[in-house]
Amino acid sequence: MSNNGKHRVAVCSSAELAEGQRQLFDIDGVEIGLIRVEGKCHAFRNSCPHQGVPMIYGSVVGTMVPSRPQEYVYGHHNEIIRCPLHGWEFNLKTGKALFSPGVSLKIYQAEEEAGEIVLYVDREPLQVTRKQFFCAL
Repeated sequence: MSNNGKHRVAVCSSAELAEGQRQLFDIDGVEIGLIRVEGKCHAFRNSCPHQGVPMIYGSVVGTMVPSRPQEYVYGHHNEIIRCPLHGWEFNLKTGKALFSPGVSLKIYQAEEEAGEIVLYVDREPLQVTRKQFFCAL
């Protein structure tokens, strides 16, 4: 155990998660998606809080940010993951939904350490399994 009481779990090598690639893991029955965007690793529960759709298939996008009337300003480039079913958008860093701060996608701390991708989870896992999936994004 380390890192603020979280349990360290090495899930794959850094080479197995190149830029834009995704991996999917089952940790004690909870699916966790992992993606590298602009060099940073992001980990999230693979279930949209709306209807449980797998978020691993979601697009990573930016969004329009508050601006003056008749102005359209794009921001948060590659910081948003969009649910593939209904388009709900969540910040990859915080998990907060863009439309309502009371709705969140569970986010896990993911770090690159000594050539490995490491997740920090609440409980010491009994079983960690890499899951196969196909994503054309």
